[in-house]
Amino acid sequence: MYELAANLTLIVHFAFILFVVFGALLFFVTTKIIFIHFPALIWGSYIELTNSICPLTYLENWFLHKANLTTYSEGFIQNYLMPIVYPASLTKDLQIYLGIALIVINIVFYAFIFNKLKKNFK
Repeated sequence: MYELAANLTLIVHFAFILFVVFGALLFFVTTKIIFIHFPALIWGSYIELTNSICPLTYLENWFLHKANLTTYSEGFIQNYLMPIVYPASLTKDLQIYLGIALIVINIVFYAFIFNKLKKNFK
């Protein structure tokens, strides 16, 4: 049961990362997404730029500890999601570059959105 909870936490973690990076694009589905995405973007940028650890990592490790596991069992989660969420080559410098890239990507997304909105109000 705890292993399943750890796997679900990892999936939520991965989904949150995708949302932080690409969530601004959901603005075209609903404009209210900005009220959720912008704080998530700030949080994601903070985590990357300060070399902090996301609370979801602690939750996942707690579940693994409760399940008496140190690694995931073989399968989709370990082979595909773990290296994306926790890359082995992640250094402090790379994490800073990723944080800057996250901000730049979202500046481009939001510039596109605001430009589109500006044209709609003319």
